[in-house]
Amino acid sequence: MSETARETLGFQTEAKQLLQLMIHSLYSNKEIFLRELISNASDAIDKLRFESLDQESLLEGQGEYAIHVSVDKDAKTLTISDNGIGMTRDEAIEHLGTIAKSGTANFMASLTGNQKKDAQLIGQFGVGFYSAFIVADRVEVHSRRAGSAAAEGALWISQGEADFTIESKEKDSRGTSITLYLKDDCADFADDWRVRSVIKKYSDHISVPVMMAAVEDAETETETESESESPAWEAINEATALWTRPKAEITAEEYQSFYKHISHDFDDALTWSHNKVEGKLEYTSLLYAPKNAPFDLWNRDMARGLKLYVKRTFIMDEAEQFLPLYLRFIKGVVDSNDLPLNVSREILQKDGAVESMRSALTKRVLDMLTKLAKGDEYQQFWSTFGPVIKEGLGEDFANKDKIAKLLRFSTTHIDSDTQDQSFEEYLGRMKPEQDKIYYVFAENHNTAKRSPHLEFFRKEGIEVLILSDRIDDWAMMQLGEYQGKKLQDVAKGDLSQQSDEAKKAQEALEQSSESLVERMKAVLSEQVESVRPSARLTESPTCLVVGDFDMGAQMRRIMEAAGQTVPKTKPVLEINPEHPLLKMLDTEVDEDKFNDLATILFEQAQLAEGGQLEDPAAYVQRLNALLLKLSA
Repeated sequence: MSETARETLGFQTEAKQLLQLMIHSLYSNKEIFLRELISNASDAIDKLRFESLDQESLLEGQGEYAIHVSVDKDAKTLTISDNGIGMTRDEAIEHLGTIAKSGTANFMASLTGNQKKDAQLIGQFGVGFYSAFIVADRVEVHSRRAGSAAAEGALWISQGEADFTIESKEKDSRGTSITLYLKDDCADFADDWRVRSVIKKYSDHISVPVMMAAVEDAETETETESESESPAWEAINEATALWTRPKAEITAEEYQSFYKHISHDFDDALTWSHNKVEGKLEYTSLLYAPKNAPFDLWNRDMARGLKLYVKRTFIMDEAEQFLPLYLRFIKGVVDSNDLPLNVSREILQKDGAVESMRSALTKRVLDMLTKLAKGDEYQQFWSTFGPVIKEGLGEDFANKDKIAKLLRFSTTHIDSDTQDQSFEEYLGRMKPEQDKIYYVFAENHNTAKRSPHLEFFRKEGIEVLILSDRIDDWAMMQLGEYQGKKLQDVAKGDLSQQSDEAKKAQEALEQSSESLVERMKAVLSEQVESVRPSARLTESPTCLVVGDFDMGAQMRRIMEAAGQTVPKTKPVLEINPEHPLLKMLDTEVDEDKFNDLATILFEQAQLAEGGQLEDPAAYVQRLNALLLKLSA
């Protein structure tokens, strides 16, 4: 083609940034580039397999799939070629010049400049094609989409800086060929044996053969080579889909290598479950729980799901129909013998077999996590994925009990901020007469831990769960009880755990403080439902309480922040008449001073539970004025 067909285009800003970060952050793990490029080549072949089910002409008479890897030591080049789906000129621009992932901007903003930490983040994001620039200072991609004419091939070239060139260039065969011009300090990747060892290490599980020139042909100029005939090739990898092999024949290293292939994660998985189901439905699943959260874990619209195969034929990435949303971090494959090869996402949503598989796979994951929960690594898992698991309490009623057993908490009885206590451990420490599981909730751990609502429970030696994840209030409402024990928010309703002696003392307190209560009600009638002497407080002057069936303050704030309409309710102000501030208030005869102090005590109760004042400036003015009066 003529030079006029060549264009120079700039990389998308995020792509440019990611290129530079990879080049400087992943220098200690350079060889992963080969895993990524071979994985991409395998995906391209899988996609052609699927599309050719309906359009056999795409195969162009060549049905044997393979990935070819070749090196040139003198030229310091490495080439990876596949006969997969290939790309058009426009697709090359789109796929190689931009990062088409939701949340890219947030991902870029989360990078710190610390090479070690950024390398881990980049691993969670997935590096794919751009990893080529870790070892190469020039990359050429020659591609032609299956089914298009030879003249419609495209040549993409870049040095990994600000821009790339794209031009039309004839290509006789379908697929993609990537040539890396290696940097001087990466010339070892032009060595046949070095490349073979990396392929064996990272890509042994690839289900298509990864071919290299036979060693004797690569090292010795034979009569065949001198006659310009192609050298003999040999497969370097096992070339068998790993999930189809018996579990007893698969090593832990092979399982981990396959996980990195399907997830593009740099780190090992925490655990996995490999199962073959036979009977009414026949399918194989291989499911992994990662160590690290994907960068877009909190985007519930993120692409997610398992890789779906039907009778060993790749059908689609990210088939979300096989696991519920709260398990969106699980990676893996499912291979069915019962689904049709032409299955679509729409068909999957309506297929009864898929619903049965979804139910079984969900239980499989929960059983896998239950087993993980018996070991030391579960704390790492819970710290990363705990809030996501809690979503299941409202989304998966059938498995609510299984999910509840996975929950972990901080508590008032364990001197640690770590969420490492289960419901079972709490039940084992309950007082004999205790009939409820108590919890306190605030928007951060320290606020919850220091809540005035805990004073009675500390005095009585009753353990309380400390909750501070934003989802916790909602999650506890969804669960309701555990093993017949009602879950009770200590900031809601009346206390029913009092002894007979304490109840009598409470009645006496109510009688003695009747006048103070009535005066405070008159002042705060717009802000509170009522005022009453507290059975909760032993040290603090006041606290706010809501009814058993009313929405808590934290849940109200979350709903309002999400744009939800929340019913208007007023809290109850509980007071501690034995506190010096309340005794002083009870004897105050200056009504203006009484009103200011009563209002300040109410606002302090709001602040103590992590709330926000409607008028902070007015609170400051009242407090300052009162301080001046006290000092006069």
